[in-house]
Amino acid sequence: MSDPMSTPQIERQPLPYVDRLDTRDAAGIDLVVIHCTELPDLATAREYGERVLYPQAGTGNSGHWYLDRDGRIVEYVPATRVAHHVRGHNAHAVGIELVNRGRFPHWLDSRHQAMDEAYPDPQVDALVALLGHLQATLPNLHTIAGHEDLDRERVPASDDPALRVPRKRDPGPLFPWPRVLAATALRRIP
Repeated sequence: MSDPMSTPQIERQPLPYVDRLDTRDAAGIDLVVIHCTELPDLATAREYGERVLYPQAGTGNSGHWYLDRDGRIVEYVPATRVAHHVRGHNAHAVGIELVNRGRFPHWLDSRHQAMDEAYPDPQVDALVALLGHLQATLPNLHTIAGHEDLDRERVPASDDPALRVPRKRDPGPLFPWPRVLAATALRRIP
């Protein structure tokens, strides 16, 4: 298992629009949000991150760091830029995306809501190391949440609009919360 106090190796691969994202003081960051990509691999996650969804600003949706299944950590957005990864919390939060297929490709289909891909040990070890690094470098980072903890909206199912499904379920039921919380001093938002 990785030492949470050591500095992990982080590959920096800024998104093409990173300089258009709002800047902020690192002291204003108090929350880390754990996501899963709900995509098959890191390359597809990169394609989604590069998409411009807000034409006026020329930016899109992305986490700050992406952790591949083998433990590789890639930074798409530095912590001092506001990435669009969770509604209502972007200004004071950083986002970590774990490569995991989640409900891909039927995100909102009521018949495909299971999230049955486990998070491999190298990926969880890398997450613990990254969380330790963030706590050491972001002075007011004290809380952690899953995307599903913060976005509880239910939306019409794509297969039957009369049914409602969670808009976000990540990181999902197989995320090892006890292991992660035992390895960090962060408090999970209830």
